[in-house]
Amino acid sequence: MKHLILVRHGEAGFSDGVDFQRQLTSRGKENLNRLGQILLQGGLHVDFMYCSSATRTRETAEILKKHVPIALEEYTKDIYDGNMETLLELLEKTPKDAQSCMMIGHNPTISVLIAHLTNGNYVGLLPGMMAFIDLEISEWYMIGLGTGILREVLQ
Repeated sequence: MKHLILVRHGEAGFSDGVDFQRQLTSRGKENLNRLGQILLQGGLHVDFMYCSSATRTRETAEILKKHVPIALEEYTKDIYDGNMETLLELLEKTPKDAQSCMMIGHNPTISVLIAHLTNGNYVGLLPGMMAFIDLEISEWYMIGLGTGILREVLQ
């Protein structure tokens, strides 16, 4: 069994037209630090993390990494630009020895991915929310429709 944590970036402010460079608000940072404390108390550790290279997702990752040990990470614009199939292709390439993977991305794609993996269990993640999914697979390349069970949603 593999474990996937899907995260929507924290609350971001508005920009002067460059969506990719939007930054987290003070409230967004506070909420992520509070969530990080919950994760720290739960003893979460992550073997591999994919993160969109947009400013608000990178800031989200930096805050979560203060509370959660993350062994390896990859930042990619593919999460920002991509659709659900793009996210699945990335997850299929997760290192074989990784038992847990976190992906920090954007809506609506991250919420659509939850529904796809859990066979229709749609959860519209608000900024700073995360979903924990147990994947009934032995290898990451097996990820797909209905391979996951939604275990928990935190905000």
